[in-house]
Amino acid sequence: MALSLNWVNDYIDIKKEDKKALADKITKAGINVEKVTSFNIENLVIGEIVACEMHPDSDHLHVCKVDIKSDILNIVCGASNVRVGLKVIVALPGAILPGNFEIKKSKIRGVESNGMLCALFELGLEEKTEETYQKGICELPSDAPLGENALEYLGYDDTIYELDLNPNRTDCNNHLPFAYEIGAVLGKKVVEPDISFKESNDDINKEVTLKVETENVSMYNLMVAKDVTIKESPNFIKRRLEVAGVRSINNVVDISNYVMLEYGQPLHFFDKDSVGNEIVVRMAHDKETIVTLDKEERVLTKDDIVITDGKKSLCVAGVMGGLNSGITDNTKNILIESAIFNPYNIRYTSLRLGLRSEASLRLEKPLSYEYTEKAIKRACHLLEKYADAKIVKGIVTYDKTDKKTKNISVTLKEINSILGMTLTDEEVINILQNLGFTYHKEQEEYHVEIPLRRQDIYEQKEDLIEEIGRLHGYDNIKPTLPIVETKKGVYKENIHLRKMISKRMRSLGFNEVRTYTLVSEEEITKFNYDNKEFIKLLRPMLKEKAYVRQNIVNSLFDIYNYNINKKIKDILIYEISNVYGLENEDYQEDTKLSFLLSGKYIINTWNNNNLEIDFYLLKGIVENLLNYLGLENRYTFKLSSNVPKEIHPKINSEIIIDNKNIGYFGKLHPNISKNDVYVCEISLTKLFNCKTSDVKYKELNKFPTIQKDLAFIVDNNIDSMEIYNEIKRAGGKLLTNIVIFDVYKGDKIDKNKKSIAYNLTFEDYNRTLTEEEVMVKFKDIINSVEKKFNAILRDK
Repeated sequence: MALSLNWVNDYIDIKKEDKKALADKITKAGINVEKVTSFNIENLVIGEIVACEMHPDSDHLHVCKVDIKSDILNIVCGASNVRVGLKVIVALPGAILPGNFEIKKSKIRGVESNGMLCALFELGLEEKTEETYQKGICELPSDAPLGENALEYLGYDDTIYELDLNPNRTDCNNHLPFAYEIGAVLGKKVVEPDISFKESNDDINKEVTLKVETENVSMYNLMVAKDVTIKESPNFIKRRLEVAGVRSINNVVDISNYVMLEYGQPLHFFDKDSVGNEIVVRMAHDKETIVTLDKEERVLTKDDIVITDGKKSLCVAGVMGGLNSGITDNTKNILIESAIFNPYNIRYTSLRLGLRSEASLRLEKPLSYEYTEKAIKRACHLLEKYADAKIVKGIVTYDKTDKKTKNISVTLKEINSILGMTLTDEEVINILQNLGFTYHKEQEEYHVEIPLRRQDIYEQKEDLIEEIGRLHGYDNIKPTLPIVETKKGVYKENIHLRKMISKRMRSLGFNEVRTYTLVSEEEITKFNYDNKEFIKLLRPMLKEKAYVRQNIVNSLFDIYNYNINKKIKDILIYEISNVYGLENEDYQEDTKLSFLLSGKYIINTWNNNNLEIDFYLLKGIVENLLNYLGLENRYTFKLSSNVPKEIHPKINSEIIIDNKNIGYFGKLHPNISKNDVYVCEISLTKLFNCKTSDVKYKELNKFPTIQKDLAFIVDNNIDSMEIYNEIKRAGGKLLTNIVIFDVYKGDKIDKNKKSIAYNLTFEDYNRTLTEEEVMVKFKDIINSVEKKFNAILRDK
């Protein structure tokens, strides 16, 4: 945003300040002045052409006599509009114009020339185009004073600051708040704009009534100005608007923009005769339409705020006025609006309609109700002064703003502790006075009242301390070594577990990937496991990125396909990320671990002893991870029909910990991939809730173990985990480990049967077990399994 220091000088005296040095001071105080541009050309004066003749050796040049009050100069000029009596801008010898072009005394085709008559584009004040070139030299008003500084007369003798602001200080995009910032830096007082005006005897309550039928308006003010004269704005208003990038239209519209750039409070002017005597503020109806000032028909939704006359819409609040109520050259009476709307509604409306304007940008931020009231009165003052308006007595107001003042209490010790400074009471008091903050001190505590104009400061000590620190100057902090208790740096809680899991996955040979959180409508339905409602963005930039994903597996599968197309077949990838969904209209966030593997797990090119990835390898990786997290003996796996439809219905398992389902793993369905691809997805949010004890050291058993092998022939529909659990129960404390080492289906057993072989380890940490007592437990295990599952001990 560009700010005119001539304009700022209306409120605070900075004429004698070095503008570049001032920019440095302001930047050090936290408001970044990105660029300083000064329009200051020496030896530019106002002159009058008192004689004009054709050049004796040219068919287009003129020889002019130009009166500059102190002298009459001979100047050769080639402009088409040069003539006697014209007031012009004269660049005297010694003037240096943009492009480092120095004006010197010279002879042009034998005729002496002692200067140059200038067009605005030659001074860098206007863009050089065919149109501006054809206009010729700048024609000044007939009352322009001879010999005076031309740039000063035109209002161009200005310094422009371009700011790069943090989002919380966008108030400094406006001239009065920026003046307060300069006042805080320089320790100078700010004089606020004149808001006085005369009131007519008319009563505003007879002119207009107001109804507000929405909670999305906290303040709405209306005033009426009658008998305005629509004409060109004064030069200083036009120039100041031009600096801010706002095109001058006429005095009335320009005043609306001028006050907005002054206070930061947008106004809206209605043609009172077109509007009538009633204003109703409400939410729009779905598919309600309005033709805006740009002559476009806009389709509204129930989230848009509209200003109406009780029947038809007159304006999209805070965004753009309607064509049926705008100011025209024939406007005589004006209805002035100054309001505070819900910032969220303004932002979403302006984004959806593609109507981002200076007004909507300001209304998207918190506004001070004090400036809302002052801005409408300032507009009345300027309308009376520059548009001959008669201001109707009174103001119609709807006010639901919170009038509670913001008070912060802080001690000098707290200030110095947080800032790392050694400020004195005198220095703190001086800063508070420069900021214009009202305060009083009780014992060691400052009680500070924050002015309404500083909407960026909240009722917390840190905000006030930051203000004190930045005004004192962070570059004044003396470097000192901190005296603090040294603590070991560790990751806390869930972050620590995420790091552990990521480290373990890499140690198991996986590569971490990062994929997009946003997916398409087609992708959002794939691998749907949690069955939550999908979240769609209100305004997606691309239709391919319209939804927030609920799983990561689909993204990993996209990476798998990309690698397969690149002839990479051995793939082990994982990702830890957040996913989102709706459950009972509440947003649910879940952290998930997903991994995908396909091809070979171990490649041995020497003797071709490779390890192919299969379901059992996948299961082993899941077990390894859960054991590593301290969940050994607390989890089970179960074949399920609840897994996503993209998973093989017979080669899958849900992961259950403490009887709670935390995820699944399995092979992709052949309809999804003809290759053998295996995936797993685990809810880390649920996993983190499975509390584990600290890992304890356990010495190796010094007594020998006894191992036994056995195999059972059972029906195909019996899950091996059921047998595993029964063996574990029957084996008791002496049975310390169970390993499934073989599953057989073939010609040697019935086709509806399968053989599952187990290796059992028996041990006792206090003594040596005997063969006899182990065989007792071994037989108990056989009997229990045979009885419960109608199993047959193989090779009995």
